[in-house]
Amino acid sequence: MKWPRKRRPTVGVVVPAWGVERWLPATLDSLLAQSHRAWRAVVVDDGSPDRSGEIAEAYAARDPRITVLHTDNGGLGAARNRGTAVVEGDYLAFVDSDDVLPPDSFATSVATLEASGSDFLAACLLRVEAEPPAGRGVAVPPWMARMHSPALTGARIEDRPEILGDVFAHNKMFRRSFWDREQLAWPEGVRYEDQPTTTRAFLAGRFDVTPQVVYHWQIRTDGTSITQQRSSLTDLADRWATKRMALDSVTAHGDATVTRVFRTKVLPGDLWVYLHAVPDCSQEWWTVLREGILEFWGPDGLRESILSPAMRLAAWLVTQDRRSDAERFVTYVRSLDGRPVPRTPDGSALDVPADVLPVGSVPPERLVLAG
Repeated sequence: MKWPRKRRPTVGVVVPAWGVERWLPATLDSLLAQSHRAWRAVVVDDGSPDRSGEIAEAYAARDPRITVLHTDNGGLGAARNRGTAVVEGDYLAFVDSDDVLPPDSFATSVATLEASGSDFLAACLLRVEAEPPAGRGVAVPPWMARMHSPALTGARIEDRPEILGDVFAHNKMFRRSFWDREQLAWPEGVRYEDQPTTTRAFLAGRFDVTPQVVYHWQIRTDGTSITQQRSSLTDLADRWATKRMALDSVTAHGDATVTRVFRTKVLPGDLWVYLHAVPDCSQEWWTVLREGILEFWGPDGLRESILSPAMRLAAWLVTQDRRSDAERFVTYVRSLDGRPVPRTPDGSALDVPADVLPVGSVPPERLVLAG
């Protein structure tokens, strides 16, 4: 008697597309190259003004596993939600249309989840810079490597609360039954929609963590990606909004350790980017930055945070509404090109030049390196 072969688990893939005609072919080629071939993908043409929709249709004509959904522009969150509503599969994955998948991405993720029975997988990713500075270009970000090692199976958030810092949608694979059961969806009408939803998933489910790379995150340098527009007021307001959503979920979860780790190691993780923008900001942007820092951490809540000593000082200057001092100090920090601010001879505190911050203008405890 010939026994039937076991059905291979299927992966439903959502690929939102807007203004990506330059990058979309490479994304779809990497999808077609997957060694795990049991997948179905929907490319959501989010009212794209370029040829993205036409390119997607050409790929759909070549391979019946690809379909195209043409919609009015609603933003990334809406496009993902629309794609999720129509795509089918045992598992659910999200691929941004300017990134690529390594050939074994789906095979790795499916095999891991089939073996563990977990609700979703959080894997590592490779950062690929289009125009890298000397000595950089292709690497797993160190903070990403730390969060994903050692591997975990069937974990709860209490086992590794730092993993909440892995806010990306695209390096994860979700069991579709879990996604539907928890009624997960992406926030619409804001940028940085990944964090509220991935936070909810981590708090609700059992998950696997692996240091294996399943995604290549392409860093664009043409100024069009969302992460290159952080000096705008809309960007900052959206960042505060999504941080607020994520913090509300963590607080409602009710674990004191998870909440502390989230406030100190996750929530302020990208604050340095906004602090670096202080010398070039408008008064309105400065006001929104200051209000956000005070809302989330208060005047002193960043002293125990993951921020560098220099950025903790910059944030304190913001909370004190000392704009000219903050501008002068951040300009000095930026001039160091990534080198740390000098230390005092005993190594215990920052040694800031007097022409940047006059002696006595900052309380000594604000200069010490320890929290």
